[in-house]
Amino acid sequence: MKISRAKATSLIKGSAGKMLSVTFIKKDGEKRQLNGRLGVYKSKHAPLTGDGLKYEPSAYGLINIFDVQLKAYRMVNTETISELKVAGTSYEVVSEE
Repeated sequence: MKISRAKATSLIKGSAGKMLSVTFIKKDGEKRQLNGRLGVYKSKHAPLTGDGLKYEPSAYGLINIFDVQLKAYRMVNTETISELKVAGTSYEVVSEE
């Protein structure tokens, strides 16, 4: 099923901590697939310092997702998402034109 980037962002934010898979282009141009989830606030593999982020990721079109394979937080650029799988449904993300 084809969806817009805005709909993909909405699906990710609405995943309520469930597992998701997102394919996107990294800042260096490399294609990457991330398996992770939102809502991870404490992990023995990626401890929180309590300082928080120094900026608001959504202001830059980013979503902070916990990568379960690397056991670390990663930023996903919503403008470069090409594929998304949430709740067992796969989506192809197309740009709004």
